[in-house]
Amino acid sequence: MGTKHRTFSRTFSSKFLSFRYSTILTLFILFTVLFLLLSPLRHIREQFILAEQLRFNGDLRDTKFPWNKLCFGPTFEKLKLAVFSKTWPIGAAPGGMERHAYTLYNALAAKGHEVHVFTVPSDRKPHQDIHDDNLHVYFAANDHGSVNISLAFDNFHQVDANGGFDYVHTESVSLPHWRAKLVPNVAVTWHGIWYEIMHSKLFQELLSNPDGKLPGPMTDLQEAIPRLVDEIRFFRSYNQHICISKSAGEDLINIYQLPPRNVHVILNGVDEAEFVPDPEAGLRFRKKHGIPGNVSVVMGVAGRLVRDKGHPLLFEAFSSIARRHPSVFLLVAGSGPWGRRYSQLGPNVKVLGALEPSELSHFYDALDLFVNPTMRPQGLDLTLIEAMHCGKPVLTPNYPSIVGTVLVDEGFGYTFSPNVNSFVEALESAIRDGPYILQRKGMACKEYALSMFTATKMASAYERFFLCMKNTRYCQYPLPTDC
Repeated sequence: MGTKHRTFSRTFSSKFLSFRYSTILTLFILFTVLFLLLSPLRHIREQFILAEQLRFNGDLRDTKFPWNKLCFGPTFEKLKLAVFSKTWPIGAAPGGMERHAYTLYNALAAKGHEVHVFTVPSDRKPHQDIHDDNLHVYFAANDHGSVNISLAFDNFHQVDANGGFDYVHTESVSLPHWRAKLVPNVAVTWHGIWYEIMHSKLFQELLSNPDGKLPGPMTDLQEAIPRLVDEIRFFRSYNQHICISKSAGEDLINIYQLPPRNVHVILNGVDEAEFVPDPEAGLRFRKKHGIPGNVSVVMGVAGRLVRDKGHPLLFEAFSSIARRHPSVFLLVAGSGPWGRRYSQLGPNVKVLGALEPSELSHFYDALDLFVNPTMRPQGLDLTLIEAMHCGKPVLTPNYPSIVGTVLVDEGFGYTFSPNVNSFVEALESAIRDGPYILQRKGMACKEYALSMFTATKMASAYERFFLCMKNTRYCQYPLPTDC
């Protein structure tokens, strides 16, 4: 009996332990699933920036990652900055570079720095110079409305004579390289380099002539290499180089052969108070523009409706999607020749035209998915990060400038190779996931955008950069005043 009792006890204990472990395991899996569903990627900001932020200690000129990942504290030293910019936004529908310039220099001026911008109005019409507290904008246009660099340089010297500039900054080649040689302290921010543009021309050739059956020489591609060689040669006319994507920074070091300490990555940012999730505003936007209430997924695209922005690609891909998924809707915001073509796709597409800047955030709020079909693998498209700030996932080509800087995790959206078949597959994947998963991905996008792509972080990084270039004491990180 004793043996039988011990056997029963061992059997009971074994079954009880097995049941207990099985129950614990089941509960663990259940709570894990609930955690992932209810709190998707809630610590995503720390995942992407905390490790590097805590690890880095040294000279900022040695960083191998975007300066936006660091947290810079307040400074009491004020700068006098000269800026050469291609255009200054006036009126509706400003371009990406114009919005970047407006956001950055207003933010630096708000920090107490004296900023002088030499440029022309974006609407190519006569305007008075702008003097708004610390921000001064001087318009110097030629007969065609472009920058008259001689006049702009004269204005620059007049302001410089009344107290020298601490540093000079140019947006791309707004200050041409032959003029940059005459300026001792100059930095350039590249919004696109010819090495990336060359890839763009390659993709466009493959899209427009996939089988090589069209006659005639590939003029753009034939001219690309000489242009690239010329650009590599004159880039050394600028002292310091700022790139807006990690891949461009790597190209300037590896292809353009610039010293690593002269190449820095500072990502673009947008006003985080302007682009915020607002579901109610999104519903009002849908109602205003007649979006049916029974649609399954609302996609959207924004920008100039021209060829190199990828609209032939989107037109073909969405034509296929519309036939198979009649409940999927596409909103098209922007103006250009492809607007008329989109109207041919029937009731699944609504062409909105150019939106006022104040409407852009509500446009993003109305979407389930933001689509960027661009054929230009250069720069950092502001529409992507604006949509992410509004809590929307993105679908975009798998260019290094995007995948290495913006879509750094598959939880943020979808990528495709720049051809119709790959594009359709990515769209199908997003449609299969549906609004719930798209919403989860969108919230992850918002968290990452807040950690990297804000006007505040961008302005702080540029501020520290200019201070570092003026006084190497500011090149050390962290300083006692840093976060």
